[in-house]
Amino acid sequence: MSHAAQAYARTSHTTASPREIEAQALLKAARQLQDVQVNWTGPDKSLHQALLFNRRLWSIFMSAAETNDNPQSLEIRQNIANIGVFVMKQTIDMQINPDPAKLKSLIDINCNIAAGLSGQV
Repeated sequence: MSHAAQAYARTSHTTASPREIEAQALLKAARQLQDVQVNWTGPDKSLHQALLFNRRLWSIFMSAAETNDNPQSLEIRQNIANIGVFVMKQTIDMQINPDPAKLKSLIDINCNIAAGLSGQV
């Protein structure tokens, strides 16, 4: 087998499914938020970056939930949109009135959904 074929074979076995990629992105966002919470020194660049990453991630989920070609049921898509709206409200609240305790709900949401996507629930 050629080197290219071997590399492709390794990649094809290690490529994650879309659900696994989404779960990993949610866990990354949760870790960033948790790092800010644990190492809280007040609102700073790390808080801004963690909230921005999480907001962008949820913007993608919300946009995907709105598309007509989304294979999920309408109920699931509405649930994703509702959670996304909550995440956006929590993010705005955190930016206006920073408090590390407020990060818990965002962390929990991301971890719980990631667990569901990974089949760990």
